[in-house]
Amino acid sequence: MDADVIVVGAGLAGLVATYELVRAGRTVLVVDQENADNLGGQAFWSLGGLFFVDSPAQRRLGINDSYELALQDWFDSARFDRERDDHWPRQWARSYVEFAAGEKWAYLHDLGLRVLPTVGWAERGSGTASGHGNSVPRFHMTWGTGPEVVRVFADRVLEAARAGQVSFRYRHQVDEVLVADGAAQGVRGTVLEPSTAPRGVQSSRTPVGDFEFRAQAVVVTSGGIGGNPGLVEKNWPSSLGRPPEPMLTGVPAHVDGRMLAITEAAGGNIVNSDRMWHYTEGIANWNPIWPNHAIRIIPGPSSLWLDATGHRLPAPYFPGFDTLGTFRHILGTGYGHTWYVLNRSIIEKEFALSGSEQNPDFTSKSLTASLGRVGGGVPGPIREFLRHGEDFVVRGSLRELVDGMNAVTGTPLLDHEQVRREVVARDRQFGNSYGKDLQTAAIHTARRFLSDRIVRIAKPHRILDPRHGPLIAVRLRLLTRKTLGGVETNLDSQVVRPDGSPFDGLFAAGEAAGFGGGGVHGYNALEGTFLGGCIFSGRTAGRAIARDLG
Repeated sequence: MDADVIVVGAGLAGLVATYELVRAGRTVLVVDQENADNLGGQAFWSLGGLFFVDSPAQRRLGINDSYELALQDWFDSARFDRERDDHWPRQWARSYVEFAAGEKWAYLHDLGLRVLPTVGWAERGSGTASGHGNSVPRFHMTWGTGPEVVRVFADRVLEAARAGQVSFRYRHQVDEVLVADGAAQGVRGTVLEPSTAPRGVQSSRTPVGDFEFRAQAVVVTSGGIGGNPGLVEKNWPSSLGRPPEPMLTGVPAHVDGRMLAITEAAGGNIVNSDRMWHYTEGIANWNPIWPNHAIRIIPGPSSLWLDATGHRLPAPYFPGFDTLGTFRHILGTGYGHTWYVLNRSIIEKEFALSGSEQNPDFTSKSLTASLGRVGGGVPGPIREFLRHGEDFVVRGSLRELVDGMNAVTGTPLLDHEQVRREVVARDRQFGNSYGKDLQTAAIHTARRFLSDRIVRIAKPHRILDPRHGPLIAVRLRLLTRKTLGGVETNLDSQVVRPDGSPFDGLFAAGEAAGFGGGGVHGYNALEGTFLGGCIFSGRTAGRAIARDLG
């Protein structure tokens, strides 16, 4: 045996599983196809958002949340509708919401992780109490963003490595799970040539050798398919029609989904592969790291959202409300892009960019720089996109803005009079603190929440008010991100075979397992749940293996 346990994938779920195994006194061999600079995987690039229920931060802000309310929101959003494939996801959903409402806060706090005092309201929903969305704010942003979420586990794993309890084999690409007598007993694969590529940069796949490792158990924590356009297209849900061309890519190229087919070939069951979580607010990174690199805008609710021909998106498809519903509507227009129309005041207060590298103040834990957001002004990373981003248009008048928007696409899809009608109609709703427009009502309602009023949502005003200029338009494109389905697992993170029986010695966690069970989110995510899903499923796998190995 090369170790007690082999972990395939050095992302967050793999680190958490390894941490739990180390705590139990087990030896672990971590295998990853990338180099050491990519430790932590996708989680490193994230904003560090975490879904908590009835947390101390929520209570300090007067947010009344509960397990019952969160579970209702989760199931109303997930819309589990498959008897076989959703058997374990339903159970994982209950367990995860219990974790988020219970020991998750103390578990991470004891590791040294801290969150910002504000709580964000992501996925505000489809507009009904029994529909998709968060009834209350639950998005807690890590102080230190994604790298800090990785660090609190990686530091302990690396310490165990120095003590000889953990070994890493980077640039080792797994091609096969070894199975004997019905149980997983190791992995076999290809040694790739050494790479000095920086984190996230696409590396070579030139082989230089072979390897074979043996252990009592194998954990697959290799991520999803978001960096593999071919697999995204292959698994595209038929309910959405044809996939748009082209889509931007929200994750590095190494998020290639290889281990899903390898796990299936070994005898594991893959479920809900047509469920995905892609975003509608993608912009091309002017300084790309991986191929077709997209950044997602995390918007406040005030921008006017127009389709490619200048017609306003219908309710409830407002910025930040219903990702999947908006995605489906956009595909139905026949175009792969939309537009935000806004102004300086809105972009100063309401635009955030997803990703640790786009939020250097929070990532570096600089209190001084972070407080600068409250004081006003366009954040530095957004200023760079205004200067260099191919999707941004800044003009002094609406006619000039529309001309600039048409120049970006190279096609005169937008008519000035049509855009003007939509903007003026929206602006006329801001003469009072009430009105018939549902987006305007949502803005006023959101500002009743202290966090939103202070740091997130601009004071209501007319877009064409020159005091808030210049005018800005942002072309938004669809981008790939998360795999919601994956390897089916029971509540121990043990892989399930197609006949429903557990697969001895084989476990899966993180995005490879649909964040638990093969699809804990169902069709919709409530946000802040992906990192948490990696943590919960990785922890579950590590603890279950440690228990079962005796």
